[in-house]
Amino acid sequence: MRRGLDVLGDPWIMLVMRDVLHGRSRFEQIRDSIGISDAVLSRRLKLLVDEGMLRKVDYRADRRTHSEYVATEAGADLLPIMHAVSMWAEKHTPMPAGGAHMALIHETCGAETTSADTCTSCGDSLRPQDVSWDKPWKATRERLVGAVPTGSAGT
Repeated sequence: MRRGLDVLGDPWIMLVMRDVLHGRSRFEQIRDSIGISDAVLSRRLKLLVDEGMLRKVDYRADRRTHSEYVATEAGADLLPIMHAVSMWAEKHTPMPAGGAHMALIHETCGAETTSADTCTSCGDSLRPQDVSWDKPWKATRERLVGAVPTGSAGT
């Protein structure tokens, strides 16, 4: 557990990984989503790349090369941990402003699941690309993305 907490113990790390797994892969998208300073985000992204949880992918825009961050298999494997933390928070912390239940939806069967790693309706393993987080207080349903294979470009 200690080795895992050496990497995951900083709260910003889980928020950055949440955003990347929700498809926000560019520096500005992550920064704006979680309200983190540029310097802190730069350090966390470097750590996540160094630890093999994220991979930097170059893309061209505005005649310049930019980088975005995509989850590796190790990063995508955080999904059950993120689900478990979210489910714990749903049960043991006050609802957000506007109060509403966040649901984990297994898109393959369409059912809400109450398990961190297996759909409680159909029994399938939950993979990032098959799960959405339904947030009624934000009127959003965010589908997760999985790991991007090495050699594949991001968005």
